[in-house]
Amino acid sequence: MIPSSVSLAELRQRMDEVTRFLAATLSIANAHTVEFYTHDVWSRFMAVPPEEVLNAIGISDHQGETDVQKQKQLRTTFGFCQDANRLVDPHELLRSAKAHSLPGLGVCTSRDELLEALRRKPSVLSAETVVELEPDEFMNIKKSHEVQSMAEVVDCLAKRCGVKQESITFEPYIGIISGLISMAWISQVIDVGSGKGYLSSFLSLQHGLRVFGIDSSSINTRGAQERNRKLKKFSKVYQKHRKAAKAEEDIPQIKGADDRNEPREAERQTPDPNPSEELFLSAMSLEVVQSARVSLTDEERQRRKKENLQKKAQIRSGAPGAVFSSLTSYVTAETELRELIEELEDAVLVGLHTCGDLAPSMLRMFAAKAELLAVCGVGCCYNKLSEEFEPDAQESSRGAFGFPLSQHLRRRSWFCGRNARMSACLALERVSVGHGIQMDSLFYRAVLHVILRDHYNAYKSEKRVGNIYSKAKSFVDYVRRALRKLDLDDSKLSDEDIQRYHDVHAPRRPEMHAFNLLKVTLAPCIEGLILMDRLCYLKEQDEGSFSALVQLFDPLLSPRCYAIVALKE
Repeated sequence: MIPSSVSLAELRQRMDEVTRFLAATLSIANAHTVEFYTHDVWSRFMAVPPEEVLNAIGISDHQGETDVQKQKQLRTTFGFCQDANRLVDPHELLRSAKAHSLPGLGVCTSRDELLEALRRKPSVLSAETVVELEPDEFMNIKKSHEVQSMAEVVDCLAKRCGVKQESITFEPYIGIISGLISMAWISQVIDVGSGKGYLSSFLSLQHGLRVFGIDSSSINTRGAQERNRKLKKFSKVYQKHRKAAKAEEDIPQIKGADDRNEPREAERQTPDPNPSEELFLSAMSLEVVQSARVSLTDEERQRRKKENLQKKAQIRSGAPGAVFSSLTSYVTAETELRELIEELEDAVLVGLHTCGDLAPSMLRMFAAKAELLAVCGVGCCYNKLSEEFEPDAQESSRGAFGFPLSQHLRRRSWFCGRNARMSACLALERVSVGHGIQMDSLFYRAVLHVILRDHYNAYKSEKRVGNIYSKAKSFVDYVRRALRKLDLDDSKLSDEDIQRYHDVHAPRRPEMHAFNLLKVTLAPCIEGLILMDRLCYLKEQDEGSFSALVQLFDPLLSPRCYAIVALKE
């Protein structure tokens, strides 16, 4: 078995370090931006001017002097004064946040290290049998990066498990471009939260895996079925073209004495790509750029021909599983997979950006079901996680709570809070390179709440007004649109009254900017604790098996870049 990068004891120690840090800083992450002025958030948490925070982060050009002597006299923890519980040293806070994020904790395995370890078991497929695929204009760069990076890991997991060994052909799919290719390690993959089927399609076409895509949205399921229909349609176009081309090759040609020593035209030139192949692969939102060739014995060719005829019969009959099967179902830890998939065998469980509680449900399912031999899951939408110990938490309507999973945190009744989980979704790497927070919309919303407090005796809007900003031409227009959406009388205020609120609070915008950047800085620490909790849960179930946190994606392209990967003995 592949050795894990971090032991259970070491992981728990790192989790304790992070919870100690977050105990002192979660109040910042849980402060709601819309209440920034109504609750005087800056004065509550900060004992330094905003320019000092921005300077520490490296954004402000202001070179104000820090009272170092005063800071030395204060007892601080992670930059917070222990007596007043306000931030006095932003530099110390930033250093501590970096040290308590996943890269600083040293608990992660790189994707390259994982692939190298998985491939120590000899691969049945040689390099020349790999079909190189890359996305075309129908799949954006972000999705392409995610799908290709994750698919390679899933394929290696399937090979490592050796869950089902067959030697079949995937003509006319893989066979379209490379003849009959032997896919010697075939396994079932269950793609939970499969969405539009990008990952499922790629796993099936590129890696020859039989994939069952499960999604709660019938719209997504129908979209995946439509993609499957297009695959069948264009495969028939290819077969027709291929027969015509073969008939032309069979026509005997008479060679003259002058050209006996010249190579044939077909040997001198590389044929242009088959247009029907391009259509077929466009239906997959993928484009083949390199084919593979293998030499087959007559006996092997006949055997594969027989198997291929069986596959064609399955395709013509419309039987599920020709490329991948799409199913509509809401998945929880209690979901019985065999009720959804009659032909279920040993399988790899995968999920690409599974939302909210779906990610922990996947891990519970993996731990409980013997037929699931490996898991690779990347979660997202931490704000939609249900927390068992949050003071105002409601009963989970879908079964078990999503956080915490591990007994280690459950024994401590640990919770983060909804605003902190929303903060965990922020992308530090993107903000660091200038793709920052939309400060205008946050500022508008915060000043709107001052108006609601002063003139409508309302401290919290019951309706969502976030999408109004994109339609508003000015702050005055924004406020009037928001008041009408909230069913409030906007005639009580003149344009001058509304604009005055904007002008009064505008000088305090640097406070909001600095505060939100601190929330972004804390985001990786909160996300790290959530992910370590999931890894800890798996290690608590069976510490002897392999489980790891793996950075699969480039965080600039895909901020939710960490996967939980595990293999059973």
